[in-house]
Amino acid sequence: MNKFTTGLVLAALLGAAVYFLRPNPQDPNTNASETGSAIVAVTLPEQLSTVAQIGKTAFEAKCAACHGINAVGQQGVAPPLVHKIYEPSHHGDAAFLRAAQNGVNSHHWPFGNMPPVTGLTTADTKGIIAYIRELQKANGIH
Repeated sequence: MNKFTTGLVLAALLGAAVYFLRPNPQDPNTNASETGSAIVAVTLPEQLSTVAQIGKTAFEAKCAACHGINAVGQQGVAPPLVHKIYEPSHHGDAAFLRAAQNGVNSHHWPFGNMPPVTGLTTADTKGIIAYIRELQKANGIH
């Protein structure tokens, strides 16, 4: 085979693999049973710090409608924030702050772009981040 044919065959195989190995939203094993259902199960910390308690209140007011109560995500709506993808070494606190202030283009999940969150101060967002980080830590995400 020449290089062009080999490349074409490899591209076709790669495309087929991506198509057939992608998550099936109708598969109950992917937790995609219905729009709005939780994507992950979250273990709650025994106690939240004062900053995280304030952040929880702000999260419930501004974020939970999309990201779900306790940041579990919602099928067809928004991703869980208690997920390894959002561990501090991959998405630092500054990334969360920028996402809330400026919105963010979809890049890990198929939910579409996140718009900026209006009505939050930087202090509110830092409290939300503290809440998310404490949830993550209680769920083995460091």
